[in-house]
Amino acid sequence: MNILISGASGLIGSALVPYLQKEGHHIVKLTRNEQSAVFWDPEQGHIQLRESDSFEAVIHLAGENIADGRWNARKKERIRSSRIEGTTLLARTIAALERKPRVMLSASGIGIYGHQAERILTEADPPGEGFLIDVSREWEAATHPAQEAGIRVVHMRIAPVLSLNGGMLKRMVPFFKLGTGASLGTGKQYMSWIIMDDVVRAIDYLLNNESLQGPVNLCTPNPVTNNEFTKVVGRVLHRPAIFKIPQPVLRILFGEIADQELVASTRALPARLTEAGFEFMYPELEDGVRHLFDEPH
Repeated sequence: MNILISGASGLIGSALVPYLQKEGHHIVKLTRNEQSAVFWDPEQGHIQLRESDSFEAVIHLAGENIADGRWNARKKERIRSSRIEGTTLLARTIAALERKPRVMLSASGIGIYGHQAERILTEADPPGEGFLIDVSREWEAATHPAQEAGIRVVHMRIAPVLSLNGGMLKRMVPFFKLGTGASLGTGKQYMSWIIMDDVVRAIDYLLNNESLQGPVNLCTPNPVTNNEFTKVVGRVLHRPAIFKIPQPVLRILFGEIADQELVASTRALPARLTEAGFEFMYPELEDGVRHLFDEPH
């Protein structure tokens, strides 16, 4: 396939591009570099594609990193606008192409369900309430121009991705190696997760499975509590993980994101991927973490 990708230099994009190229796909990166023949400036509402370009698929991964810095009014507006305005611009642009792509895979987040305690969640469940949930709802709605043009649109509700190149796990590793790994809040909150290897495989699967459209959870079928997650990482790294950081302290350290991300309980399952026949390489947390650190059992 000839595939246009936004956010190609991000955590997922950096792993996805070489994977898809190895699978024989031709990748065109949508960048902010004006020297490129294919570039965009979402804030200015500008996008330039070559007239000769014809894409069979578009993968949209671009968006402000929600975990980079404290949330203030300016940061929250960047989070919102980078997702909604960028998605709207891209969806309208590909909808107007004479030769439209067959599919648009657009990133979203598992956080759209919000805090749901121990309730098991699938794509059939409605969004929760809160800032990130509102952003995610608008983010997914911004793809409507593509849907209305007859393009198959998939909302990839991606769980926290475990990788040593970035994201949550990379930030945690130095603390664990010092013996200061800690559970967050009560540690009883559920967290969905996925190993990077399975993210790129799932995205490739979505490209080729025409029966899948709308919301699709990209997470393993085995969510764990924060306590379980902490114990597994400590065990793999051969370090104690006995500390807890109370929720009030997390609020002081991280602000609003503590309640909406760090201690929110989201027990989501990949119901639609599983029903479609997708098989995870690393469905169990310990196997996945050991794979990342190349640690045998």
